[in-house]
Amino acid sequence: MTRSQQNFQTAGCSIGKGGGGGKVKTTEYLYYASFAVALCEGPITGIGRIWADGKPMDISGVTWRWYPGDESQTADPFIAAKMGATSTPAYRGTAYVVFEELALSTYGNRLPQLSFEVFRPLADPDTAEGLTRAVTMIPASGEFTYATQAIRKTDGGATVPENLNALADSTDMVEALDRLQAMAPAVESVSLVVAWFGDDLRAGSCKVRPGVEVSAKSTTPASWSVNGVSRSNAFLVSRDDQDRPVYGGTPSDFAVVQAIQEMKARGLRVTFYPFILMDVPPSRRLPNPYSDNAAETGQPVFPWRGRITCSPAAGFAGTVDKTATAASQVAALFGAATPASYSVSGESVSWTGPSGDWGLRRMVLHYAHLCAAAGGVDAFLIGTEMPGLTTIRSGASTYPAVQAYRDLLADVRSILGSGTRIGYAADWSEYFGHQPGDGSGDVFFHLDRLWADPEIDFVGIDNYMPLSDWRDGFEHLDGEGASAIGSSEPPNEGWPAIYDRAYLQGNIAGGEGFDWFYASAADRTAQVRTPITDGGEAGNATGSSDPPNGKPWVFRYKDLRAWWSNAHYDRPGGVESGTPTAWAPQSKPIWFTELGCPAIDRGTNQPNVFFDPKSSENFTPHFSRGWRDDAIQRAYFEATYLWWGDAANNPLSSVYGGRMVHVPECAA
Repeated sequence: MTRSQQNFQTAGCSIGKGGGGGKVKTTEYLYYASFAVALCEGPITGIGRIWADGKPMDISGVTWRWYPGDESQTADPFIAAKMGATSTPAYRGTAYVVFEELALSTYGNRLPQLSFEVFRPLADPDTAEGLTRAVTMIPASGEFTYATQAIRKTDGGATVPENLNALADSTDMVEALDRLQAMAPAVESVSLVVAWFGDDLRAGSCKVRPGVEVSAKSTTPASWSVNGVSRSNAFLVSRDDQDRPVYGGTPSDFAVVQAIQEMKARGLRVTFYPFILMDVPPSRRLPNPYSDNAAETGQPVFPWRGRITCSPAAGFAGTVDKTATAASQVAALFGAATPASYSVSGESVSWTGPSGDWGLRRMVLHYAHLCAAAGGVDAFLIGTEMPGLTTIRSGASTYPAVQAYRDLLADVRSILGSGTRIGYAADWSEYFGHQPGDGSGDVFFHLDRLWADPEIDFVGIDNYMPLSDWRDGFEHLDGEGASAIGSSEPPNEGWPAIYDRAYLQGNIAGGEGFDWFYASAADRTAQVRTPITDGGEAGNATGSSDPPNGKPWVFRYKDLRAWWSNAHYDRPGGVESGTPTAWAPQSKPIWFTELGCPAIDRGTNQPNVFFDPKSSENFTPHFSRGWRDDAIQRAYFEATYLWWGDAANNPLSSVYGGRMVHVPECAA
């Protein structure tokens, strides 16, 4: 159905000598169309983007509806009004879209060629989309990224949207949640990641501050503010050689509150995830703690937060590790913020403490207050992936950062109360213990005092453990041309492909990090695998299947079951202590606070690396050819979720009655 509108215009003109009074009449026709578009056999769960003539369609102000194509859908009221109720079918079984009076002037006064992004329900629940029940929401930065309210800035007299990039009439946050729930309908928990910026790898010198992309920007209807800090007073993130910010700014506090409330309104559980991005550009020539006497100038560029440590670091000449100076450097990083250092008014939280205190405590306690002001969250992380910090010692066996996190934990609990589950998200290489590899033989379960603290509700692990060791061709140890060391496969009957589910699952509690390790880069290249054994003077763990006089599980970062099930005994100088640590076996569930694999060729070989050309952490996985591979990411998720979802692999606790790994909070 089409409709036209006529506009009549008159214009005067001069004709001949002396000017005449001739009139010209102009008629303009505007065309509109009302129509339905059949999409596909139903049912579908949603519609994402729409393209008209190959370009993203601006549907702001457009009246349109979509029908899922299920067996209960009713007739469209507009069609029924035109054709009559008795003559209008419901088109059950067909997903379709109805447009009412779409203006055609943009499309040359004709119907445009339309394309639709369609989301379908899952036919097979054993897919990545059907198995994923928790996700981490990033990018963690972007000044208004998480706002559910449209924010616009004034740029050269024009008004430009800040957070309407996917659709013209829907904010990025709302659209992201819509697509998440359409594509992965089993998701029930979201971790909201929000970043501040660290500026130094030396714990005693590092400030952690909220940052902005530009120091001056006019936005409406809300302006940027974090922790009571205005844009003009905020940390300005570094810029690249084309004068672009290398990071998005810290999400504004009001946007964080809106995001929490939007997710809760959708029935999603919310975990708040404070994050540190390291802004250390090449131009900032700082002393490198990872050098003898910290005398080298120039720290790694835009590094991982897990590199923050004492200066000089352990293992380098002049190190302050195992001294009181190390403890003072840790204290400087945490700062002196208390729960009383803030002013809370409605959904606004401002800092009232000393202006120079930019410690970790200020950031974490700010967000504890903000989460409470937003109406509460289901879970809260007090820190994430800080192995360079948590392994600093002020004495032979004293870890000041671990105690600092326990103190912070108590303060967060006082703000959020007993209804919020609180944890720390350890790196996969950090959670199980500190084994410095300095020849001392020391083995300390350094995080056990934190894991055992009554205020900690779960053991958080950012799980990026390798699930493959794949190479070119098939003549490597895992391929069909040879048998892997320690494998139960007969000779010359290896695995057919890196994507094989049984192959990947066999490396969840096996393979590298469980059965064997590579002692050097050269060994990795040559596939010289060293079995993991216990060379210490330890006795056999109660209930362990390990042979007497050996506990190799102590050195297996993949052996979650043995770590979780057994008492832990420190080994100063390699000699096992006669008394266990504070850890009580089976006492806390394990959450994979992050779980994943990059969508890159052979990503399962080394899931913990990522591609970021600006960063010193820019790597591709071992033996990767560098190209994108969505299939390996899908294979990783499906193998992992199905493995941990099997009760045979995931024992029940005799203490709290739940599974060892709490799958509903394992966040992709």
